Amino acid sequence: MDKITTLTGDFATDVGALEKTLRVGESFDFVKRIITPKNNQKCAFFYIAGFADGQTVQDFIRYCLNAEDFRLCEETIPYVEASKSRKHGDIVKKIMSGMTCLIIENEPDAFLIDMRKMPLRGVEEPANDKVLRGARDGFGEALQPNAALIRRRIRSPELTFAAITVGELTKTDVCLCYMEGKADPKYVENLKKQISDLKLDSVNFQVQTLCEALIKKKWYNPFPKVRYTERPDAAAAAILEGSVLLMCDNSPSCVILPTSIFDFFQETDDFCFPPLTGSYLRIIRFIVYVLSIYMTPIWFYLQSHADKLPEYLKFLSLSHEAGIPVFWQLIFVELAIDGVRLASLNTPDTLGSSLSIVSGLILGDFAVSAGWFSPDVILYTAFVTIANFTQTSYELGYAIKFMRLLILILTYLLGGWGILLGTLIMLTLIVTNRGIKGSRSYLYPLVPFNPRALLSLIVRLKNPPKEPSSYGEKSTR
Repeated sequence: MDKITTLTGDFATDVGALEKTLRVGESFDFVKRIITPKNNQKCAFFYIAGFADGQTVQDFIRYCLNAEDFRLCEETIPYVEASKSRKHGDIVKKIMSGMTCLIIENEPDAFLIDMRKMPLRGVEEPANDKVLRGARDGFGEALQPNAALIRRRIRSPELTFAAITVGELTKTDVCLCYMEGKADPKYVENLKKQISDLKLDSVNFQVQTLCEALIKKKWYNPFPKVRYTERPDAAAAAILEGSVLLMCDNSPSCVILPTSIFDFFQETDDFCFPPLTGSYLRIIRFIVYVLSIYMTPIWFYLQSHADKLPEYLKFLSLSHEAGIPVFWQLIFVELAIDGVRLASLNTPDTLGSSLSIVSGLILGDFAVSAGWFSPDVILYTAFVTIANFTQTSYELGYAIKFMRLLILILTYLLGGWGILLGTLIMLTLIVTNRGIKGSRSYLYPLVPFNPRALLSLIVRLKNPPKEPSSYGEKSTR
């Protein structure tokens, strides 16, 4: 049978073409069901068992069989979402998306009916972005319910979800979410064009695959180029400030665009407390960021010159000598901590907490008792490790870790000049970092300078600025 592009109107030919394309019989989850209503006008149903609601399909088949005068048209289908199509490729795409296809004898078009009941997990709070006071819902893996969680918070017709299909094989549903009138229209159109022009076979890792395809490759720059969130309230707040969300089916994370390095200073909990408390949390977070970068390199430099330290800084000297040089102690402990973290991620939940505690206590105590490591090294490394959990971005956490290791190595090689050189390299990486192509700088609102917006990102204001937005593109003009 030759491959067809449109339905021919011949029942046997059209059913056979769909059966061949979908390989019914070779894949157990593809279902073809042929029925004959009272008017002897044959009907063929095609659907995927795992996507279709079995009870709904059964009810519709009963409706067709019991109809006295079976003349089905788009207006008489008893379902909210129903359409007709004659294009073979479009029909196959809709079936693969979970819709049910109905072909009727002597009818030139196929009916596509939404009887889906997708496998979903419950709406629950994201594990890595929890709040003490605030909403407890989070995004799931289905695009439509995620859109509903945002729509529930923004009941405005200006809220727009623009759908795009990406991936030659996966046909993954992607959407851009933005507020008409708040988001920069040129930026939105540019994003749509970039995503539509992507030539990808698959989108296996959802938003991460999209971001890597959209962003110019700079593998040596560890600073995050986009910001992720799994919280509908954080996503809705960003939309109202002029940002654009990139959402992808099968992913509980959405990307907030455009992204600035200063955006990572904010957390959802900052807005769940009074302005004074929220400002305090932000300032503490910023201080911890700086300490986690410089604490071990500066301590290593100071203890290397312990004989020149004034009396009031003598406590920075090593309390116990160890068999391994201090520099290598710091390197080994950094690597060991990542090893323990990987082990915890791959450990069953019932044992994960116990493994983390036991491994930290036993390994640390044994290393000190055996004379491998100094307790000072364990102390300072433990602080910077805990400091990484003051923010939810894994990308930023590892960027800080890489910068700390870089500065530590340069300090070992160049002494005090290594700290200055490492700082210069870090600032250069931040300044030259680029996200998804847009008009806003990665250093906004520092470059271009917007004091009001910068203050709102560092200090929790009672009434955040509306214009210019701390996220939107309008403020760059």
